[in-house]
Amino acid sequence: MPSADPSAETPRTSAYEPVSPQEPEPVRPTREDEVARSGSELVGGPVGRRVLFAASWWTPVRIIALVALGMFALGMVQKMPCYNGAWFLGASSQYTHACYSDIPHLYQGRGFADGLVPYFDRLPGDMEYLEYPVLTGVFMEMASWVTPGSGSIQHQEKIYWMVNAGILMACTAVVAVCVARTHRRRPWDGLLVALAPAFALTATINWDLLAVALTAAAMLMWSRSRPVAFGVLLGLATAAKLYPVLILGPLLILCWRAGRWRAFGTALLGTVSAWLVVNLPVMLLASDGWSKFYTFSQERGVDFGSFWLILSQRMDSPLSTDTVNTLATALMLVACLGVGALGLTAPRRPRFAQLAFLVVAAFILTNKVYSPQYVLWLIPLAALARPRWRDFLIWQACEVAYFLGIWLYLAYTTSGDAHKGLPTEGYQLAIVVHLLGTLYLCAVVVRDVLMPERDVVRSSGDDDPSGGVLDGSRDVFVLGTARYAGRAALHTAQAPTVKWASAADAPR
Repeated sequence: MPSADPSAETPRTSAYEPVSPQEPEPVRPTREDEVARSGSELVGGPVGRRVLFAASWWTPVRIIALVALGMFALGMVQKMPCYNGAWFLGASSQYTHACYSDIPHLYQGRGFADGLVPYFDRLPGDMEYLEYPVLTGVFMEMASWVTPGSGSIQHQEKIYWMVNAGILMACTAVVAVCVARTHRRRPWDGLLVALAPAFALTATINWDLLAVALTAAAMLMWSRSRPVAFGVLLGLATAAKLYPVLILGPLLILCWRAGRWRAFGTALLGTVSAWLVVNLPVMLLASDGWSKFYTFSQERGVDFGSFWLILSQRMDSPLSTDTVNTLATALMLVACLGVGALGLTAPRRPRFAQLAFLVVAAFILTNKVYSPQYVLWLIPLAALARPRWRDFLIWQACEVAYFLGIWLYLAYTTSGDAHKGLPTEGYQLAIVVHLLGTLYLCAVVVRDVLMPERDVVRSSGDDDPSGGVLDGSRDVFVLGTARYAGRAALHTAQAPTVKWASAADAPR
């Protein structure tokens, strides 16, 4: 469908107004975002009214997918110094080139080169069993099947990384497409994911993209009011990495507020069922190997990237691992209670992506370790929660600074007396920059929740495009001032008035 003239565009004027059966007119970021408008000058200027995306092969989703693949390829190029030898020339070289990856090292280190079966076969080194969740272990094992067993071990490790990179590239395309399609009227928000520099830099460090892709697909299914598919995909994501299960907390709060208990129950049942299908066979047949991920997470000491590390390095008597576990769990619970209170007391029910971002960010901020690839968990959620280029790029700049900081710090600690790299104080500053960048993005998301007229997604007249059954639903349970008169979105020439429902409007 040809782009309509902006003056003729008629947005939704109510959260409960039915959507046209035709494909809605996409929101163009070059019209509402100053950074996007300025950046578009590099490719010919803002999108005009005569663009015929829908009438050609070059649809927004396809463009975004190709851009994401291109950025992923650039990330692979950034790893080339390591691929060409730095992985095998001692620890310091791969850090000075900032191209480290777990993937080639764990090919031999976790027994894949020797044909050992994850979780069932004991490893010869300090790590008795594979310390990854089951679905990630399956991913790693399948990639080893494709890796030829001939040639030197270095050659095999390079091929193993390349095989995994190819599969992770497919995961990248899935993430980009799912984010672009989650908000029907805002496909271009997927460019935030596709062009995120931290995404390209960290995509092939580890296997996190598998869980990220499954989580993004789950969010898409929920936005399409398919709670069963959402639950199954979220259960699979949790079987690959633990963090996706946290999203069920915000969903519980929002379904409670909207009275959508059946949808939540269906999603929960799907999540548990899919997780059990993957985990139960290994749990029953190789319980010691299956539990290694959970015991390792519990026993692991304070590690890179966390504010706990700063405290540990600055204290004369560092806290014990058990004490840090207790305090980190308590802080996370407090943060979850805060997110829950925000969801129940906000003047308008928050969007699903907003609370999902906040709870995952809380886990990252309070955890005792922050590996650089953990930023992948937040990027798709950030693009959905706060699709503003300025805020997103500020956060990304902080994450890129941390990405460089951790490798330079490791270069410093592994270069002996040469001390090439970033000393401890410099690395602590990099951690603070990462923490402040994440807190900044959390702050603007919280502001959008408390002041829904500032939410760029809702300023177009939408309610919750990622909310599925929650989109346009009336509140049935709220706390605080949200029990009273609904709040209207700010009316401007670009933002139509939206009258939000309140509990008083709900049917009894």
